[in-house]
Amino acid sequence: MSLTSPRRYWLTGASSGIGAALAEELLGSGAQVALSARTEAPLEQLAQRYPGQVLVVPGDLTNSQVVREIGEHIMQTWGALDTVILNAGTCEYVDAKQFDASIIEHVVRTNLLASSYCIEAALPLLRAGSTPHLVGVASAVTYLPMPRAEAYGASKAGLRYLFESLRIDLSPEGIDVTVVSPGFVDTPLTERNDFPMPLSWPADKAARHIFGKLEKRPLEIAFPALFIATLWPLSKLPNRAQLIIGKRMLRSPPPQKDDL
Repeated sequence: MSLTSPRRYWLTGASSGIGAALAEELLGSGAQVALSARTEAPLEQLAQRYPGQVLVVPGDLTNSQVVREIGEHIMQTWGALDTVILNAGTCEYVDAKQFDASIIEHVVRTNLLASSYCIEAALPLLRAGSTPHLVGVASAVTYLPMPRAEAYGASKAGLRYLFESLRIDLSPEGIDVTVVSPGFVDTPLTERNDFPMPLSWPADKAARHIFGKLEKRPLEIAFPALFIATLWPLSKLPNRAQLIIGKRMLRSPPPQKDDL
């Protein structure tokens, strides 16, 4: 009989897409998981299916006070966290012909600033935990400039830099940091895309892949391998060549996106 305590996770963006599928993987392993999302009902359903394993902590993560209260709730209930996976995010496309700075503001607030609020709340909990691990979901889009991705790409590039810098600063404390860089994944966030999504994965496959890699704590989890193998060399091309590639991707005006 094992006397090892179950690992304690905080997972954001857990109501749909990769987050919902990853919650299933974590809970199926016997872990205790604090689940955050704007939409509470899917979180409560998981709590009913996995009694005693789920702490439901819903809320708007773009509100720093709400995030502080979530951190305090986790502290009062568990006293610590072992792994934090910041997955919550949104995507909106920019139409340069009618440039709207509010789109940039909204996406950066949701993807980058909200993550920083969560990090602030999470670090004291991780410092009290066992073999702490901080995980952030960025995007493979940060490897190469793409049309209409000004808001999403900028927010995810900022998130990548934030986590990679934190990896250095947190290393003396023994807190490992992993960046997740998905390619195209079939989720509610991508289902309205009006362009081809080559080598896309279903969300459950993406979640299994992430979960399978977490134990070894790699610096980065990037997938699908063939997509990354194609995209990465393009990111090393001269800027002029990248511009030519980007021009070939130009399409009609973009769809709008909603938050997860």
